[in-house]
Formats: sequence, C-alpha cells, structure tokens
Amino acid sequence: MAFSSGAGSGPKSDMNVVPLIDILLVLLIIFMVTAPTPSLRINVNLPQRSPNVEPPRTEPPPPLQLRISATGEVTVNNTLQPMPTLQAYFEDITQVRTQLLPVDQQPRLEIEVDPEAEYETLAKVLARARNAQLEKIAFVDQAAQ
Repeated sequence: MAFSSGAGSGPKSDMNVVPLIDILLVLLIIFMVTAPTPSLRINVNLPQRSPNVEPPRTEPPPPLQLRISATGEVTVNNTLQPMPTLQAYFEDITQVRTQLLPVDQQPRLEIEVDPEAEYETLAKVLARARNAQLEKIAFVDQAAQ
C-alpha cells in the first residue's frame, strides 16, 4: 500500500487482490480434502467378539475309596481287590474316566489305613497307584468319618 502525502491526487489504478486470495485459499482447501492420502495398507486380523458362553461345568468324578485292613486286605469302593490285580484296576478306571472327562478331572484316590496294617501293604498300593498314573491321592483319617 502506498500512502500519498498530497491531498489532490487522482484515482488509484491498483488491483484489489483480497477476493483473489480468498478464492485461492478455498480452492487449496478443496484440493487438500479431495486428494487421496498416500498410505500403505496393512492387513490386521482383529479379534472378533465372541458370545459369552460358559463351557458346561461337569461334576468331578466320585473318589475311589480304598481301605487297607489290619490283615492286609485291600478293598476299593467296598469291593475286595487282590493285590496283583490292583494296578490293572487302577489303569482301567483312569483310562475310562480320562476318555470321558477332561484331563484335570482325574479321579481322586482316598486311602484309609487301619493303624494295625503293615506299611509294606501301603507302599505297594501307593506304587501301583503311581504306576497307573493316579496323581490325586489323599489319606483319610478314620476318626474324621
């Protein structure tokens, strides 16, 4: 802009560029909005929302109640079991139950021992249970029942 010191000068012949600048700025904004943004596509597999369905709860199998008497007799669930067939009996039970139930639902072996029973009989029962892959073994006190 030029200022003149004289009061009697004639009309100015300068062009008004303000509307031209306004039009250019609007066109610039339009081109920026409509121009495609250069981007690389990255395929991302997002997790999908799953319905809240709880797995069916199964009751744990009933425990095997083993009793060793003072005479060395071994009864499992009130059935007399001879010592040579005890490991096969344990293996049959663990195979049948693990096929029907999940792995964490292995049957629990509850052992009740008469105070007058020999330790050797208990050691044989424990060895056979361990060989049959029974891991949940509990000792039951006679006074608690």
